[in-house]
Amino acid sequence: MNIYDHIYRLALPYLLTRSNEIHIPISKGFAKTILLTEQGDPEVVIPAIILHDVGWSALTDEMQLQAFGAGVVDKDLNRMHEVEGVKIAERLLEEVNYNSQKALEIINIIDKHDSRLSAISDNDRIVKDADKLYRFTSEGLIFYLDWFEDVSFEERMAWLTSKVDSWFFTETAKTLALKELEERQA
Repeated sequence: MNIYDHIYRLALPYLLTRSNEIHIPISKGFAKTILLTEQGDPEVVIPAIILHDVGWSALTDEMQLQAFGAGVVDKDLNRMHEVEGVKIAERLLEEVNYNSQKALEIINIIDKHDSRLSAISDNDRIVKDADKLYRFTSEGLIFYLDWFEDVSFEERMAWLTSKVDSWFFTETAKTLALKELEERQA
């Protein structure tokens, strides 16, 4: 088993909420695709994308509903998933004896992966982009439409379309997002 699979297996119990067991492999695939054309270190990006949402496991479903979405978001609850995610990720990276310098960068990325709007490194740009790209997939669209039943497909698609230019840091991610939107429309 490679190190990334090992980290994922350790993280899986923490990912069994908010459909993260679906979100993470898809976002990991996007991260790998982005790494083919953008500057980044897979030894930071891949573990960071695997571990970035483990902190949601510390929040109840009701708390989670208040902490994310297109409407009013409780920023303190959203921040809580980042803080708790750092604690869990640190333990898991120590358990696999991950390179301490790379682990520190991974932790710094996870620490504010949603609340920090700017990117602190090329690796952070890729993680942020791969994370957001999930929202453009059929799985991501179904997830959000299920959680937020008062939002129509058309409204969600319009909202996602409006975010392409402002959300993504890499040209690769923008291209992938537009491709995903085109596929959803079809």
